[in-house]
Amino acid sequence: MLRSRMTSLVSSSCVEIVTMSLYRNTVWLLKGLQEYTKGGYEAAARSFSEADLEVNVSGRSFIITGANSGIGRAAACEIAKRGGTVHLVCRNEDRAKEARKDVVEQSKNENVHVHLVDMSNPRKVWEFASGFSQNHNLHVLINNAGCMVNQRELTEDDLEKNFATNTLGRKVNSWTYILTTALIPTLKKSENPRVITVSSGGMLVQKLNVEDLQFEKGSFDGTMAYAQNKRQQVIMTEQWAAQHKEVHFSSMHPGWADTPAVRSSMPDFYAKMKNKLRTEAQGADTVVWLAISDTASRQPSGLFFQDRKAVSTHLPLASSRTSPAEDQKLMSELEELAVKFKS
Repeated sequence: MLRSRMTSLVSSSCVEIVTMSLYRNTVWLLKGLQEYTKGGYEAAARSFSEADLEVNVSGRSFIITGANSGIGRAAACEIAKRGGTVHLVCRNEDRAKEARKDVVEQSKNENVHVHLVDMSNPRKVWEFASGFSQNHNLHVLINNAGCMVNQRELTEDDLEKNFATNTLGRKVNSWTYILTTALIPTLKKSENPRVITVSSGGMLVQKLNVEDLQFEKGSFDGTMAYAQNKRQQVIMTEQWAAQHKEVHFSSMHPGWADTPAVRSSMPDFYAKMKNKLRTEAQGADTVVWLAISDTASRQPSGLFFQDRKAVSTHLPLASSRTSPAEDQKLMSELEELAVKFKS
């Protein structure tokens, strides 16, 4: 009898999980088709203030990770055009040099520097942050680097690759966590410091799962792992904002943009949606706005933005909210992992 009842409860729980997952995915897709496309951007842009980006940021220093293509490269161009000193953090030397050449040509700004870092290697991230802090000042950190792998892969440090890059160092959100944490003291020395993390609206379909941060349980789904990492980034941003009042933190969704990453990681999605996707510049617009505009800095710290507007981090009736204890557990586990790789 007890065994039968337990089986019934487990079966009922599985049905509820599947039903909620289907609901979230359906609501998210409908929302995306309306808001995340090129048409969604164009509709939102009607209310943008052009003056917000008519600023000169000469003398301010910006780190942009994942800057050799896509949204990171587009953001670098716009910031450099306005006089900013831009530090491109990339993994591939040839592509990084090409990106720098392109940014300099478009902006006529020579203050564009390349730093080669393997963001999936937590030790390398610590080393970069330490060296950068000793030699440069920093006003704005833009966490843009990311990855999506469709099979569960481990890094040389036995970290799941999505988690290490996207969360920890952005494969494990470890990269994002380590780089941001390591650079906060440097940021605090500057005027009007900011941290922007490029997340994704895909995180809306996921509830934080602190019991399986590296996706060791059950079958692996690269798209859902990526969405879970992006949920982690949003929570990290909220937690940092509460802990470090001197720095303005924000996360954002760039919309569905036509980037090399989308083409390679999501070929089926790209084939179906390519005529509706945003340009790289449209995807980068809110990143740039958050990084340089006075209007953005007057927004409360810790919010999630889409098309220059703070939006909810949860779909209606989606049961995706977590408790403060769960959010804190995420931060504690990230700290524990990060410290292991600090030399």
